Amino acid sequence: MPQQQGLAAYVAVTAAYWAFMLTDGALRMLVLLHFHLLGFSPLQLAYLFLLYEFMGVVTNLAAGWLAARFGLAATLYAGLSFQVVALAFLYAMPGDIEMIWAVVYVMLVQGLSGIAKDLAKMSSKSAVKLLAPDRPGSLFRWVAMLTGSKNAVKGLGFFIGAALLALIGFDGAVLSMGLVLFAILLAVLAFMPSGLPSGKKEAKFKDVFSKDRRVNIL
Repeated sequence: MPQQQGLAAYVAVTAAYWAFMLTDGALRMLVLLHFHLLGFSPLQLAYLFLLYEFMGVVTNLAAGWLAARFGLAATLYAGLSFQVVALAFLYAMPGDIEMIWAVVYVMLVQGLSGIAKDLAKMSSKSAVKLLAPDRPGSLFRWVAMLTGSKNAVKGLGFFIGAALLALIGFDGAVLSMGLVLFAILLAVLAFMPSGLPSGKKEAKFKDVFSKDRRVNIL
């Protein structure tokens, strides 16, 4: 891929990744603070994030196969789309729902967000490895800029989530984040340069596993 085109693709991938991590951090803080204010116990609050982490593990297992089968661009778009859908479901949650069903509802939505997170993360990091110029140290610098900024962007998301909750409330915060992320998804779809690997229909899920049984056990 030409250097200029590779740089444009890197900027698009990084922008998508930052936008996702920003909303992911904000959503975590929103959910935690909002449902704490509604009277959820510490254990109930912990349950809300249980499926988020579990689905992240499951997605990590299948992410390599999904990228090989459908392509890195498709998995990146899917991650952003799932996050938009998760935000839409949170916005649509009935206000008079019983607490037990609210826990289940938010758990399921957070599970979808967990899938979105690991699809976006895997796609972005894998894409950068392919887009980096073939020069000594280039890959290290490009990956460092992407991954090194993750915690800072997510931390900013925590602050934004708390600020939005205080300023416009839970529904307003979720709706505004969903609309912004959807706009970014459309922009990435429109301006992402070609060059990311497309999928291969012959890719098999069993290829995810190593031929060494000891590696699979680990």
